[in-house]
Amino acid sequence: MEAIAIKTEYIKLDALLKYAALTASGGEAKAVIAEGLVRVNGEVCTMRGKKLRAGDRVEYDGQSILIESDES
Repeated sequence: MEAIAIKTEYIKLDALLKYAALTASGGEAKAVIAEGLVRVNGEVCTMRGKKLRAGDRVEYDGQSILIESDES
């Protein structure tokens, strides 16, 4: 599992997929989310604007991302 640290309160699901290089573009992120291929905290999520906060887990394409807080 890879950890991604965010400096803000949250990051939106589509932005996370791009930031973590799980998708090549925002359009691809939108498509895979709409197709129900992404899980957030173990449940399928089709909301591309879903706000992810520290402690949330995202799974896509066999990869898992843990959101961590980077309050430095």
